[in-house]
Amino acid sequence: MENPHEEKQAVYLERIIKNADKCLEAIRELNASIEAICVSNHDVHVASELFENYRRNVSWNLKQHPMPEPVMLEQRLPNETEPAESPAASPKRT
Repeated sequence: MENPHEEKQAVYLERIIKNADKCLEAIRELNASIEAICVSNHDVHVASELFENYRRNVSWNLKQHPMPEPVMLEQRLPNETEPAESPAASPKRT
């Protein structure tokens, strides 16, 4: 005579194995997607390393050779008391 508990256990084990297989397949797909993302981000990673090295080099060079202070030129505004000479206003010499 067959044991009904063994039949239920066999059904449960079959369902567990089927769900574990589905879970394993989903994890494999996830790993493949993550790997594809990492490959596509490689160029961005290399570019970020280049810019970081450039930033460090610029910082080091600025510390070694500081830039001089900017020279401020004095701006002269036209004096309102002295009229500007125009060719029409100048006296003619004969």
